[in-house]
Amino acid sequence: MTQERPMITVPAYAKINLTLEVLGKYDDGYHQIASIMQLIDLHDTLSFQPSQDLRLTCNIPDLCSDDNLVLKAARLLRSTTGTEGGALIDLHKGIPLDSGLGGGSSDAAATLKALNELWGTSQTMDQLRGLSCKLGSDVTFFLDGATALATGRGEIVTPVTPPPRSWAVLLKPAINVSQKTRRMYAHLEQRHWTSGLHTQRMVKSFESGEGISLPLCYNVFEEVAFSFFAGLDRCRCVFYDSGAPAVHLAGSGPTLYTLVPTRAEAEAIMSRLQGEVYLAQTLQGQTEWHQE
Repeated sequence: MTQERPMITVPAYAKINLTLEVLGKYDDGYHQIASIMQLIDLHDTLSFQPSQDLRLTCNIPDLCSDDNLVLKAARLLRSTTGTEGGALIDLHKGIPLDSGLGGGSSDAAATLKALNELWGTSQTMDQLRGLSCKLGSDVTFFLDGATALATGRGEIVTPVTPPPRSWAVLLKPAINVSQKTRRMYAHLEQRHWTSGLHTQRMVKSFESGEGISLPLCYNVFEEVAFSFFAGLDRCRCVFYDSGAPAVHLAGSGPTLYTLVPTRAEAEAIMSRLQGEVYLAQTLQGQTEWHQE
């Protein structure tokens, strides 16, 4: 008798973009980027257990729809490998929605890895990376973590030397915009394009053993975000008034973040902020998954 595979429970970590540059535009309309992506320990939690069919439950019921990236990833792996496996998937969101922190992409990557194990589909990491590109440009990064250079459309991921740990304070304003990332890219003009130098400088800083230098952080969307998101500039001012040494946009926003070397400094800043505020630490590698 074949032993039933156990339930698998895994974290799906958020990310911040330490740099995000647009270098140009491809003929198909997609933008060419250079970005340093960094995992932080703020995370969603996903549990997978064998089932006859494929079902998703979530602590936010509205996310249990067919277009959720978790289900898309599961169906893609199943159709690619020809497996007839099913799974009951439970998603507990800890990463705020539509925040620029990559929660959906991270969930998709976690799903590919966990179901590959649960179903015994024996896909290599290279094969999973190939599947991840079909789900979204950021998904590939989350397969490996924790610090990487993303180029092309974001799907070409090269690990870089991780910096020493830092503490992040994140402020998620109560701002929701439909099709946010697409509209943010549409607001960029050629004058916002850069050469990749910001990203190269950050990589060299890590290679020399230095920590994350806030003056080296750069996000092209900051050129347009503070006029695009109503009220975001006021949130940035409040963040500075709370003692943040520098304030940057996470991904396509609207989350703002600052980085400090100690938890005490981070907690001091947090104590002066109100609203949806999160404390996280940068990761130097993917922590091990665990089974229950």
